[in-house]
Amino acid sequence: MPLASIPSPSDGVWYLGFIPIRAYALCIVLGVVVAVWLGERRWRARGGEKGTIIDIAVPAVIFGLIGGRLYHVITDWQLYFSGQEKKPIQALFIWEGGLGIWGAVALGGVGVWWACRRRGLSLGAVADTVAPGIAFAQAIGRWGNWFNQELYGSPTTLPWGLEIDLEHGGEPGVLYHPTFLYESLWNVALGFALIYAGKRFSLHHGRLFALYVAGYTLGRFWIEGLRIDPVGGIGYAVEFFGLRINQFTAIALFIGALVYFWVTRNKTSEEIVNVLADEDADPAHRPEQADPEAEAAGTAADRPAADRPAGDPAEDASKDTPEEPAADTSEDTSEDTSEDTSEDTSGDTAGDPAVAPARAAGQEAEAVPEEKNSR
Repeated sequence: MPLASIPSPSDGVWYLGFIPIRAYALCIVLGVVVAVWLGERRWRARGGEKGTIIDIAVPAVIFGLIGGRLYHVITDWQLYFSGQEKKPIQALFIWEGGLGIWGAVALGGVGVWWACRRRGLSLGAVADTVAPGIAFAQAIGRWGNWFNQELYGSPTTLPWGLEIDLEHGGEPGVLYHPTFLYESLWNVALGFALIYAGKRFSLHHGRLFALYVAGYTLGRFWIEGLRIDPVGGIGYAVEFFGLRINQFTAIALFIGALVYFWVTRNKTSEEIVNVLADEDADPAHRPEQADPEAEAAGTAADRPAADRPAGDPAEDASKDTPEEPAADTSEDTSEDTSEDTSEDTSGDTAGDPAVAPARAAGQEAEAVPEEKNSR
């Protein structure tokens, strides 16, 4: 009997009254909280708006849970639809364990893409921001497998061997590789490595996320090779050329991540991390869709007339609009002009009936300043 080992929890469910509290679900929720918290901090450091990652996380988590469960059910379909182990309805019982990270990331990415498209944000910028947080979330979520006594490796005599109960497939006196612990530690190291690489090499346009995919699949490949739990069959794991299904998936994604990283190595276009739009504006007409000519005309109309260039449309438009009445300056000039005009024209037009109305209007204009001064 080994001198040291890692015991497995005897129970992964606690009850709060009649409400079951499952450790597997708690680990997933805690992982999501850590990922969103770190993503928010990193997003705001890039100049993004507060609360953006929280909003994006809602569809991402929903899509991710669906995708993770679908991958698990598809790869282990015999477990639910052969009539030997579980009932088909149990394919919906996510609390019993069984989430494929490949499907979670793939379909979760669709949720992120949809949210970014609605907000007008760059998908690559968001992916790079949340990459380290996803690694840390996976590290926390793997402890849910420990509570469920699943995803363990082959027998070992190492002092950190894992104890597995008989009802979960273990044998008396046999210890197993704690693959959940290996992957958890690997993901923690990967998360810190991504933070360092992002600062050191300024990886943008999805390259940091590609580095996360490559790093995770690299570790997952050798960890998956240690596992003996059934995948794809009942009581056995389906293999091709001596490799498990998840190992082939890891190889494909590793190559794809490296190809993307290389293809986008010279991409330097600007990424949109903050869209300042008027809340009352039509969402179909964002600021970047504004008409440049209309903006130029509006700006020109606000400039003083002396600063407008020749031929300015705003100046031409002002010519067609009626001018405001000028300020009353008759106080300073009424006396002089009235005296000069009366002397020059009194003799010639005194008897002219056509001039009488004009003369009456002049007299009325002289009376206006006096009335204003008397008030």
